[in-house]
Amino acid sequence: MLLLALDTATPAVTVALHDGTDVVASSGQVDARRHGELLLPAVDRVLAAAGTGLDAVTGIVVGVGPGPYTGLRVGLMTADTFGMALGVPVHGVCTLDGLAFAADLDGPFVVATDARRKEVYWARYADSRTRLTDPAVDRPADIAEQVAGVPAVGAGALLYPDAFPDVHGPEHVSAAALASLAAERLARGEDLAAPRPLYLRRPDAQVPKNYKVVTPR
Repeated sequence: MLLLALDTATPAVTVALHDGTDVVASSGQVDARRHGELLLPAVDRVLAAAGTGLDAVTGIVVGVGPGPYTGLRVGLMTADTFGMALGVPVHGVCTLDGLAFAADLDGPFVVATDARRKEVYWARYADSRTRLTDPAVDRPADIAEQVAGVPAVGAGALLYPDAFPDVHGPEHVSAAALASLAAERLARGEDLAAPRPLYLRRPDAQVPKNYKVVTPR
């Protein structure tokens, strides 16, 4: 097994290789505006660090979000392209699950990432491997009672200390954590999610209402 994992659902552009036992190489850079520019060079760096080529990869793991439309689709489209070109399966993993796995907390906690518009993408976890709720997008003040009294993980939690006063773990997801979680689930014979995006809301760019189509005579 050689899994190539990548995620662009948060400001981090992150890539890793996992051989079924451990992470053999990884790369991560935080830049919310350059996902498309940074992703492929990161893949090249990781493959070079591992001393292998893309043709040795046996599966792709991609973070499916939730995340902003523009950044998220960079990773998903790249994963789909690699999968088709190599003829290997593409596995989706919730980005929040990757953060939870990396946090490695024992008891219940919450993962929250920045959804912009003064909102967070979030979910509750029983432990680092068990999600209790579907990912959602909400204003922190609206979910303060639901997340009260438990630790929180992620950049979204750091942005809103009134709702998330007890923050632990990494700010952004790492492809190393996604790959490790995926490898663990595959080893148990579990089916992973399809590589389909969790947008949770419509993109910012929309066709104006009462749009007039102008055609030449």
